[in-house]
Amino acid sequence: MPDISFYLLSSTSAQERYLFACKLIEKAYRSGVACYVLTDHAEQSQLLDNLLWTFRAGSFIPHQIYNGQIPDAPLVTLIGHQPAPAAWRHTLINLSTHCPEAFLHLQRLLEILDQNEETKAAGRQRYRQYQQAGISIATHNL
Repeated sequence: MPDISFYLLSSTSAQERYLFACKLIEKAYRSGVACYVLTDHAEQSQLLDNLLWTFRAGSFIPHQIYNGQIPDAPLVTLIGHQPAPAAWRHTLINLSTHCPEAFLHLQRLLEILDQNEETKAAGRQRYRQYQQAGISIATHNL
């Protein structure tokens, strides 16, 4: 069973949600963990890809948009709207509106919700799906 955490931001800003995702990605990278960031579509993937280059001065996180090709380097953060490849199922950050495919095979799943009503409604639905699968969930109010 995966370790699932929901991070509840006090902001309604999607930008704040993406910046928090960048911080989690950076933490995973510094801990030696490759992560996959699941998005809803290519535009959202590109937005996060661009933000990872600029979100913090002096920060460098190897990353790329996942297009079906596995990178040669093991600690590259992959960003995409396709299911995570097997080698990137340790930590998945879900910025999409749906449950990741094969979420039961993940080791760690991080959900980031802001106060936007659509984001919260989709998050509640995923929360119920995880609960129905018998997974205990940690919630962090930020």
